[in-house]
Amino acid sequence: MTIDEAWRILGENQLKRTKNREVLLDLFLENDRYLTAGTIKDFMESENPGISFDTIYRNLTTFTELGILEETELSGERHFRMHCDAGVHHHHFICTTCGKTQNIPDCPMDLIAINLPNYEIKGHKFEIYGKCPLCVA
Repeated sequence: MTIDEAWRILGENQLKRTKNREVLLDLFLENDRYLTAGTIKDFMESENPGISFDTIYRNLTTFTELGILEETELSGERHFRMHCDAGVHHHHFICTTCGKTQNIPDCPMDLIAINLPNYEIKGHKFEIYGKCPLCVA
């Protein structure tokens, strides 16, 4: 997702362009990885001292609901990243140390669906967790 696409979606949903939203979107564009609200708060406090977790979570939730951000849960904590290109079906390897992702173009559902005859599959999510080569080294 590009910054222009994100602002278009926000505008279509009558959401204003605010400094906090600008900083938040820029942070995700600069970091192609999953980030926690705590990491985001630490970064945003340099721009806006005293920013609350409520403000951060409210924007993260809105961005996720609108498809601007993707969300996953690692070690019991919500992590967010900029949504990938729409229409390109793929899955992710997620580094549990640094949050970087690697696209996995193959989908295991093709094999799994064979074992579910007469079932109507509405969707799926497939993620692999571990350490990226830089964190292993």
